[in-house]
Amino acid sequence: MKRSIVWLLAIGFLATMVLAACGSGDDGGGESRIAIGPAGSGTQAAATVILEGAGIEDGDYDKYEEGFGNARDGLQDGNIDASFGLLGLPAGSVNDLQANTGDAKLISLTEDEVQYAQDELGYLPYTITADSYDFLEEDVQTVTAYAVLVANTNTIDNELAYDLARVSIENAEDNTHQQSNHMTLENALSGSDGLPIHPGAAEYYEEQGLEIEGDVAEVSATSEDRADEIVMGTGSSGGTYYPLGGEMATVWNNNIDGVSVTSTETGASVENLASIGRDELDLGMTVHIPAQDAFNGEGEFDGAAVENFAFIGHIYPEVMQIITREETGVESLSDLQ
Repeated sequence: MKRSIVWLLAIGFLATMVLAACGSGDDGGGESRIAIGPAGSGTQAAATVILEGAGIEDGDYDKYEEGFGNARDGLQDGNIDASFGLLGLPAGSVNDLQANTGDAKLISLTEDEVQYAQDELGYLPYTITADSYDFLEEDVQTVTAYAVLVANTNTIDNELAYDLARVSIENAEDNTHQQSNHMTLENALSGSDGLPIHPGAAEYYEEQGLEIEGDVAEVSATSEDRADEIVMGTGSSGGTYYPLGGEMATVWNNNIDGVSVTSTETGASVENLASIGRDELDLGMTVHIPAQDAFNGEGEFDGAAVENFAFIGHIYPEVMQIITREETGVESLSDLQ
């Protein structure tokens, strides 16, 4: 009997060791845990392509469809290895991670990975300089796109579009969010390439001496049937869109007579564009590249072009930041394979 018990204990011990070595089904067999942004977001669309450029395909890692607000908590708790975030620079949420853990880290892309993102996504090379965050010791190579404001041409009339553009530029100093520093007349048309511009916004910019080179959208909305409340889609609470969008709405409400703009949390770019297409939103914040896809019926919008939106103005450059922690030992995307 004693010998049988000893054998049973030995078998149990060996089985435990084998399971530990192989990993359980719950943890994905030891695969990296990567937050790629909410479903339908520009972050997720870009993150999957950037990972693909590093040879990491869907199914090679445990996918977390989280905005950086929730992903930051996962990084802090050790439940996520890395997170992608299209964020302003510097991003307060990244600084929060550093304040809470003391070992925040940004992953740099290789030249080939940057080129792949540029070829496949249209994103541009970008250097996050070492002075962008206190914890950085050297520059980080990544890519960027433009965050822009777009409007539903069925609900935003020419007069309102004119005022939205005007106040965004002329009252930018009333906006306390750091990214509002980019909302200048000089930058106003950045990200408009390939997009129709709202005629109301175009009128304001032309009055200021800017040249409109792209197509001007057709608008069915009139001031007479303008809704009492204008709703703008932003992004997740942990990102840049949500707090910045709230500030933008406040500035408009304080400086445009008879207008009430409400900002709402969403899955960001792709969701905002799709919601405008369904007439569920009046305004939306988006990266300019998914906006181009929506207009052309490509990418996430393959066969489902959104025809009722127009460019209002540039907001800020969105920088792809791939965030991890020193304790993960991750030095590059290849370490996440």
